[in-house]
Amino acid sequence: MSRSILVRRSPIHGNGVFAAADLPAGKSLIEYRGKLLRHAVADRRYCDNVETGHTFLFVLNDTYVIDGTEGGNSARWINHSCDPNCEPMLWESKDGNPARDRLYIETLRPVKAGEELTYDYGIELEVRYTPRLKQLWACRCGSPECTGTLLKPKSRKKKA
Repeated sequence: MSRSILVRRSPIHGNGVFAAADLPAGKSLIEYRGKLLRHAVADRRYCDNVETGHTFLFVLNDTYVIDGTEGGNSARWINHSCDPNCEPMLWESKDGNPARDRLYIETLRPVKAGEELTYDYGIELEVRYTPRLKQLWACRCGSPECTGTLLKPKSRKKKA
């Protein structure tokens, strides 16, 4: 793990990742690591996880999902915020092989030492968003811009 970040208990949820020093905007902090799964495998393996309100899955590209529960690192502890100070950045492989793509977490703005690192999870589920499901995926970021849920609004399909 980078010396510029550390993991400890979070006021947002469970564990969190915090800046150990002042960080400039645009700093690459850590790669999101874990086992690569094809989307269909992740769907089969975790199809029942919709009801948990918790995931370590990260969509890497059109072919793969990173499963942070297997071989994951400290990046899996970065919490969601509706007003994030970080963002995931895809680094595509030079040879075009999607299995060699990498995902890094970078700062969006300067971050002060001791500040919790967050990004917008952007979770979109294929099931209908019921009040119960929104509560299961409740956001606890505390931001004035908080939407109350980690779930992104569904995009409306255009009629032909």
